Amino acid sequence: MKTRLSLTVNGETHEVLVPVHKTLLEVLREDLGLTGTKHGCELGECGTCTVLVEGEPVLSCLALPVEMEGRAITTVEGMAEGSTLHPLQQAFAELGAAQCGYCTPGILLTAQRLLEDNPVPTRTEIKEALAGNLCRCTGYTKILDAVELAALRMGRQPAAGR
Repeated sequence: MKTRLSLTVNGETHEVLVPVHKTLLEVLREDLGLTGTKHGCELGECGTCTVLVEGEPVLSCLALPVEMEGRAITTVEGMAEGSTLHPLQQAFAELGAAQCGYCTPGILLTAQRLLEDNPVPTRTEIKEALAGNLCRCTGYTKILDAVELAALRMGRQPAAGR
């Protein structure tokens, strides 16, 4: 059985006809061609498939598209403004925070939400926010450095003693 849905992804409305059992992750990648969102564990444990729904991190491997109708979905492709990278994307590129890059989209979107909620996070707060996003390539140091650099560039100076 298929259902017709209208999904708003990265500010654009898409009409899709999808089987009811298909996950949001599968629809984004297979039906909309947005391959920045990655298949990881498909159990909701690695964070690789994280997207933002109404600004909140959601594991797209566990979400059904029918639940997303009428809600704004943002994928990693929606972070940049035209050819201008989001400050997080720029910092990750400059500091080499993405090694193989597989986990990076989920980490970037999770970090984006963190900085919206907490413009001046401590390193501990960054670690806590990113705890659900696993990376097999790094020791996380460059990832944490990149989030701090992006916060700094976004005009969010660390408070004294942080």
